[in-house]
Order: sequence, then structure tokens, then C-alpha cells
Amino acid sequence: MRAKFLGITGGAASGKTTIADLLLKDLHERVSVLQFDRYYRDQGHLDVDKRALVNYDHPDSLDHELLIEHLDLLSEGSSIRAPIYDFATHTRTEQTEKIEPKEFVILDGILILAFAEISERLTFKIFVDTPDETRLTRRIARDMSERGRTEESVRKQFKASVLPMHKKFVQPFRDSTELIIDGLDDPDESAAKVISFIDS
Repeated sequence: MRAKFLGITGGAASGKTTIADLLLKDLHERVSVLQFDRYYRDQGHLDVDKRALVNYDHPDSLDHELLIEHLDLLSEGSSIRAPIYDFATHTRTEQTEKIEPKEFVILDGILILAFAEISERLTFKIFVDTPDETRLTRRIARDMSERGRTEESVRKQFKASVLPMHKKFVQPFRDSTELIIDGLDDPDESAAKVISFIDS
């Protein structure tokens, strides 16, 4: 049986990963999860201070070629070794994680629909729609605790690149998806709605 790819997209800190994690918990053996965030390009060739200047909200920052190669392998029934990205240093680590093909492979990422080659491989497309202010609040909390960022740097990046790139590369694809989830709804209810949708 060929894997069905379930793309979950939406703005930064919209709640995509929370829903993906709940789907993994609820569907368990039927699902694998792959985050597009793993596929940021390694910036190790740049000086440390210059790495922070890269626009990580632009499609060019992502190694979509490798992701497409991995999606095709999963579609063929082969496992992959997904990269692991260090957000504190903006580099790809030497470690990888094995991802197995399952009935559903959830692809979680902000920019998955910005690449036609990725979008056309998705069986289902879901958009998590969340107000900008809510996303900023969530992103500050996440990036300070998980990515070694300061509140000031997160706010500055959100205004300078996150919002403009969202309007250019994320929001325009909202109405091309099959299911739109309100990012303010209860996550468990949203996950149940997704399960009902893909099993219908």
C-alpha cells in the first residue's frame, strides 16, 4: 500500500505541530510524521553572526530537493534517514532519524505549498489558520525555551521577515487546501476533525 501524504501547513506557531503530534498519538501505527523544519539548509559555511541574518522564512532557506527525494522513497515503501537541524547554531547535525513509511505520512511545515513539486505529492492539504498576534505570542514562548532566542530577537524577526513571508508564501495557499482548521480551537477537537476528514 502506497503511503498517503497529509500536508499540514499554516503560519509559524499556528498549531501545526501540536495537531500533528495528536494525530500521531491517536492514529499511532498508521502514521509517521516528518517536519519540513528538519530540512533547513546547513549554514555552517557562514560566520556565526551572519547565520542569524539569513531569511529562514523564505523558501530558499529549505533543502526542498532532499525532502522531495525522501517523499518519493517513502511513497515507494522505503524508510529514510531524516536530517536533524540545530536551530541554535543554524547547522545540520551529523545525526539523522529513521522515518518509516506508514499508511499516512504527515508532512508538517510552513512552506510546503510554496513548492509545486511538494504540493503535488500531497494526498490531503490542511491549513491551520491562526491570528498573527496569537502566533507571535506562541513563537516567543517556543523560541525562547527551545531555540535559545531572546524575546526582542523573536519580535524583530517576526516583523521583518515572518509576517512578510507569510503573506507572500503561506497565506495565498489557504484557499487551495481541502480543510481549514481554526488555530484557536481546542487541539484535540481539531485532530478529531482531521481524522474524520482523512477517513471519510
